[in-house]
Amino acid sequence: MKKGPKSGACSLTTPGNLVESNPNSNSSNGASAKEKDVLSSSGELENVQLKPSRDASRKKLCGYLNKLGIKGPIKTWKSRWFFYDENKCNLLYYRTAQDINPLGSIDLSSASFDYKVENGEGVFEIRTPSRVFTLKAISNQAMMYWLQQLQMRRWEFCNAQSRFPVGSSQLVNEPLAGRAIGVDNEDFLPLVKTPTEAVGLKAASLPAPQISTALQNISLKHPWTEIQNTVYNICGSKQLWGSNENVFTFSEFQEHHENPDEEQEAEVEAGRAVKEETLEDGRMDSRLNWVRKARWMNSGFPGLPEELSRERNPMDKVSVLQQQILTLTEEVKSQKELVKLLHKALEAAQQEKRVSSMYLTAAEDKDRLELVRHKVRQIADLSCRLEALEQEKKELEQILTLRDRHIQELKEHVQLLMEKNHAKQGVIMALTEQMAREQSDPLQEANTITVETLYKQQEEIEHLKDDIEAYKTQNQFLNSEIHQVTRLWTNVAENEKALLMKCACLQAQNCQMESKYLTVLRKLQEAVPGLPSSHAELVRNLIQEALQWDVKEKAEEGFNLNPVSEYDEYGFMTVPEYEVEDWKLLAKIQALEIKSNNLRSQEVVEKPLRDRWNSIGELSPSAELKSLIRSGIPVEHRQRVWGWIVSRHCGHQSDHYQRLLQQSKSTEHPACRQIELDLPRTLTNNKHFSSPTSQLIPKLRRVLLAFSWHNPAIGYCQGLNRLAAVALLVLEDEENAFWCLVHIVENLMPADYYSDTLITSQVDQRVFRDFLSEKLPRLMAHFEHYRIDVSLITFNWFLVVFVDSLVSDILLRVWDAFLYEGTKVIFRYALAIFKYNEEEILRIHDSVEIYQYLRFFTRMITDGRKLMNIAFNDLNPFPMKLLKNRRSMHREELEAELCELEQIKAAYVKERAEQGPQNLKEVVSEEEEEI
Repeated sequence: MKKGPKSGACSLTTPGNLVESNPNSNSSNGASAKEKDVLSSSGELENVQLKPSRDASRKKLCGYLNKLGIKGPIKTWKSRWFFYDENKCNLLYYRTAQDINPLGSIDLSSASFDYKVENGEGVFEIRTPSRVFTLKAISNQAMMYWLQQLQMRRWEFCNAQSRFPVGSSQLVNEPLAGRAIGVDNEDFLPLVKTPTEAVGLKAASLPAPQISTALQNISLKHPWTEIQNTVYNICGSKQLWGSNENVFTFSEFQEHHENPDEEQEAEVEAGRAVKEETLEDGRMDSRLNWVRKARWMNSGFPGLPEELSRERNPMDKVSVLQQQILTLTEEVKSQKELVKLLHKALEAAQQEKRVSSMYLTAAEDKDRLELVRHKVRQIADLSCRLEALEQEKKELEQILTLRDRHIQELKEHVQLLMEKNHAKQGVIMALTEQMAREQSDPLQEANTITVETLYKQQEEIEHLKDDIEAYKTQNQFLNSEIHQVTRLWTNVAENEKALLMKCACLQAQNCQMESKYLTVLRKLQEAVPGLPSSHAELVRNLIQEALQWDVKEKAEEGFNLNPVSEYDEYGFMTVPEYEVEDWKLLAKIQALEIKSNNLRSQEVVEKPLRDRWNSIGELSPSAELKSLIRSGIPVEHRQRVWGWIVSRHCGHQSDHYQRLLQQSKSTEHPACRQIELDLPRTLTNNKHFSSPTSQLIPKLRRVLLAFSWHNPAIGYCQGLNRLAAVALLVLEDEENAFWCLVHIVENLMPADYYSDTLITSQVDQRVFRDFLSEKLPRLMAHFEHYRIDVSLITFNWFLVVFVDSLVSDILLRVWDAFLYEGTKVIFRYALAIFKYNEEEILRIHDSVEIYQYLRFFTRMITDGRKLMNIAFNDLNPFPMKLLKNRRSMHREELEAELCELEQIKAAYVKERAEQGPQNLKEVVSEEEEEI
């Protein structure tokens, strides 16, 4: 392995150079068309106006590098002329500096740079998302110069692209304020000086690096580009050699320019204009001969008069001329090869033309038919020959494979013999040294060994020092590359974050505007009876169109600023399909308001909360965990937290759930029929339960049957299906959902909550009325004044923990705290719901309207954070001891009332029994009495 920058000598003797030339002296004809301003309309030299570069003080980056080409198992180095395009941040590469069309390009905007000491001297890599380019400079100094220049240009281009226009939103520009746009000031590696042998026009003026064969350096992947470049160069060569003037005489051309930079720019611009006229008109004006001479001087013999004038020794002049002759000879060889290929193609085209002419000039159809038949016979003959050649090719490939195997075996055998020979030589050398030691003086032997050892150690030390310096340089460059790429990634991340914030704000504004529009439509809907028929029909059409917005936007498949999707993460419909249009509008308004609030609180509230959840490892009861659960568990953590809560209170018994399933299969439970009736009515607004063929329906059936056998005292009660369905949606596993249902019924809820009498549920309604009188006395007085029985609305809340009453986003936050803290969370949120809508209820002064409002007023809740703050902050204190005392008191009162009712019932039954059976004829129905 070659080590260090000194030991990694390049095996190619190519004058691969690195050049930084002035933009006005564009020595490479490979620059893109955007680099030059060309007038292609008149063709007159007087109309060609030379324009300065975009940045006159900026030097171009160009030069010869060796590029590693891989074609199957073959890897070859090919010399290429590289030119950096500042407009696109692309590194273009050509075969020579005189070509006009590039062979390809490397996108540096998303590329990274790397080099390894083990690869050899001057070898580095450019890694793009799609490909890795391996390049080789003439030396390590040139390689480091290339890498640093490419790093600097990538940095400038990416920072220029990341800046927003002046008219951008302030929200987007604030995170970018104060950001450094220039190159990073931290110097990991000192800047490498420009290689003196590759400065200015020298790289373009030198001939292309030597190649071993004429066609080795030709790109087989881009034949059309090669032909274009070759034809262009041939045309220029013929025009110059056809002139009577000497191509080395530059006196008349140099009289027009005093500045060498302006001279070179004029050459390139005029040459480009001449090329355009040649391609369009197919002729060459004699007045442009001096331009062709100048361009030929720049492309074929650049810098030759200067070199000849500088060289004082005639032998040096001769060597330079010989080098030019060799270069031209190699170029002629390659051109001859291409001409042969073109001749073959031309002969084939002429043969085809002759056949077509014979076909067209045939006098009769028979002759034409005979020509066609002859052509068909030729095609059949060629097909047979092709098949024979393919068969021969396959046989030759098999023979070649067999020979390769034989050669490999012979190589292995030779390697084995060489190892044996080497081992024998080692034994002979060891025996010879042993004999020499025995025959020589012991002291002299020791001195000789010491000197040899010291020499070897010094040599190893020098190599190690060389390696250390090389690895230090590599480490410094990689540190600079990592630092710059990190800075670029940070800038991109900040820009993306700013754009996302702007998009979220626009989405929130769009949701609010749409919500206000729907609210206005709802107000108009209420006033429809008083409107003319035409206006009423218009309002109905607007409402129908508003309700169908999401469907139309999905069908168009365009950019949709409305972020409300049809279903949420758990399959709940964001806008349920109610039969009443008023309820549909309310649901749509609620969904838009909720999404708007979520978008606005995403960066301020949701992201810090999500970060806190991500930082939590193993779960354990604590005040911090309680606070986090009250704030809401993120979707990605909810399943894990719920499973942990259930497992803390319900130790899973091994195979208990499976035994219950086996029992339900062998014996039919009395509640089986009622379960089957309730399954289609479970969470009808959720896509996982809306159809009888949904995947979760069988799981829900098994969970409810297993629970009915697990708890025979309760068996099954209407409402348990909804509790189990929510547990299935979050926990997904049906056994975990079963234990979650057990935890709710047997641990969280009081005893007899789901019994036949529902006595504890009735007790909680009386307790809730007490709390409502204490926490919201104005609202309770309003209900009493209009004789409103709140339990008609709240009874179902407590029985199924707000399922089908609250929107899914708020419902699951309630369940998060309920599973962790218990039933007092239900009281807190029930009071918070009334507090949230208190002012709206107080403005209604009719009992019927109050009942109608209470039926859907939970759909008016749009801010889950506000509801949570009311429940856990505004309603404090809320001690559990007070709740237990109130339950005990009201349970005694309710049991006494029930006992009294039982006594009255027993007395009535006894009285009827004493009276005896009455004559059926004397019994008269109420309808007969009215008649």
